[in-house]
Amino acid sequence: MKIGILTSGGDAPGLNAVIRGIVYSGIQTSKCDDFIGFRNGWKGVVENDITPITRHDIKGIHKLGGTILGTSRTNPFEGNGGVDRINEVMKLNGIDAIVAIGGEGTLAAAKRLTDAGIKIVGVPKTVDNDLDATDYTFGFDTAVGIAVDAMDRLRTTGDAHGRCMIAEVMGRHVGWIALHAGMAAGAHAILIPEQKTSIDQILEWVTSAHDRGRAPLIAVAEGFALDVMTDVHSERGLDAFGRPRLGGIGEMLAPIIEERTGIETRATTLGHIQRGGTPSAFDRVLATRLGMAALDLALAGKWGYMVALRGTDIVDVPFEDALGKLKVVPQARYDEAKILFG
Repeated sequence: MKIGILTSGGDAPGLNAVIRGIVYSGIQTSKCDDFIGFRNGWKGVVENDITPITRHDIKGIHKLGGTILGTSRTNPFEGNGGVDRINEVMKLNGIDAIVAIGGEGTLAAAKRLTDAGIKIVGVPKTVDNDLDATDYTFGFDTAVGIAVDAMDRLRTTGDAHGRCMIAEVMGRHVGWIALHAGMAAGAHAILIPEQKTSIDQILEWVTSAHDRGRAPLIAVAEGFALDVMTDVHSERGLDAFGRPRLGGIGEMLAPIIEERTGIETRATTLGHIQRGGTPSAFDRVLATRLGMAALDLALAGKWGYMVALRGTDIVDVPFEDALGKLKVVPQARYDEAKILFG
């Protein structure tokens, strides 16, 4: 069997480990030793931009961030794409099946293509950890670790000046990164998209921490909105999918907090630094296991399925289980963290 591999959507630490897991597992077990990489996600499929992936090509890549194949947010059904074009490219290169590594958009396209008869299996990827079909996605642990390190550093400079420090982290629709990083760093308030919160409540938490002699630390997800806001904060226009480019809610909150409390307040937006660089040990292991399981899925001919983590086990689930419903932070998890606020 000749297998094509692509990485699509936003990058995440661990993508290279998935690629290595697929290829290395196939070669070592003699189950499959013919792999082709599509450059830049679905764009490479549509444009027939391919490269062989050999054992030499995957040497040591598990510890590298980014993806050796490149990525893009190309929709395979737009422009010159579509089912016929993808079938044509696969036939031209003798490719029997595709392993698609990506988030909800990638998996939605994969399902649509599978429904049309193309042989595809998936590997879920999202730094935000918002796919409902898997307990964790690779890249999330790394992003949390980076955010915690940044918050620890912000606390020292906040303590030195007696300032309130706001750390804005990724999280368009869900607050998993903010929740985990905020709890680990001992934040005095955690603000997430699932919980619309009043400015008065935020000020209460900040004042409580300050009155105890602490320099308040706030962890806020980019998709958070105050209870009086009708939409998320965005000053950066729209992305390729017509969605608002988020970022800046921390900078919006800082002057309000400073004006209302008299506490000097500074905001830092971590942005893409959370998804770059070396993946954590947890993400390397998870990504490698997912890659190995994806190959087994393809060899078993379970098209339209993706691999997922349930507890400590790798299982397979249909694409539709990952689509249409986000894995949000449950109320109980937020209430648990809330005990530590103020």
